[in-house]
Amino acid sequence: QGLIEKLDEIDSLEDGSVDIIISNCVINLCPDKDAVLNSCHRLLKEGGELYFSDVYSNRRVPQALREDEVLWGECLSGALYWNDFHNLAKACGFKDPRLVEDAPITVNNREVQDTIERGGDKDLEFFSATYRLMKLDSLEPFCEDYGQAVIYKGTIPRFESAWSLDDHHYMETGKVFPVCGNTYNMLKQTRFEEHFEFIGDFSKHYGIFDGCGTSIPYKSASGEQASAAPAGGGCC
Repeated sequence: QGLIEKLDEIDSLEDGSVDIIISNCVINLCPDKDAVLNSCHRLLKEGGELYFSDVYSNRRVPQALREDEVLWGECLSGALYWNDFHNLAKACGFKDPRLVEDAPITVNNREVQDTIERGGDKDLEFFSATYRLMKLDSLEPFCEDYGQAVIYKGTIPRFESAWSLDDHHYMETGKVFPVCGNTYNMLKQTRFEEHFEFIGDFSKHYGIFDGCGTSIPYKSASGEQASAAPAGGGCC
């Protein structure tokens, strides 16, 4: 037992000893999110994974809302702006955060919504999102194309016909699926290796992988933000 911000103080947890860390809507409640991600990275084995769901926003939450106790209780005040989260994850060693799924969070409490709108923040949106953060030194800052592909064997339990690494890598059993170098390594250098056949290597570089964008990644985002996101089939 212990605080998630103070994993360093738990003597039984050894560096590089953990395969998977799972969290559900906890990190947004932690004031020191850097400490959480840094500790998770330190504890994970090479090829290990932080798999977690949490609350994010389409822009930075204003200080006045971050200090509101009611919004803290609603798990909204501590929401990270999605791009700040991506940059924080990368700074802590998780070089290529992968979004698994997302959904909009609807504020049904009129008092809470009034508090948000009172400061002129009616366009502030919140999302529930699940991420995979892989600890792999081999990952590059962006998704690069080396002409590689994988074939899913259908051997992950309960996913015999297809399996998803993230929200845009849905791989059907037996079908050749083109991937960037980072995705190739996420499958080749982790616990997933035995479930795939691998095609190609890193001997020739073809440039950036098609569809590797930097728009808001949440498909559930509204308006122009959603239309700016890369279409299906891109890498990240």
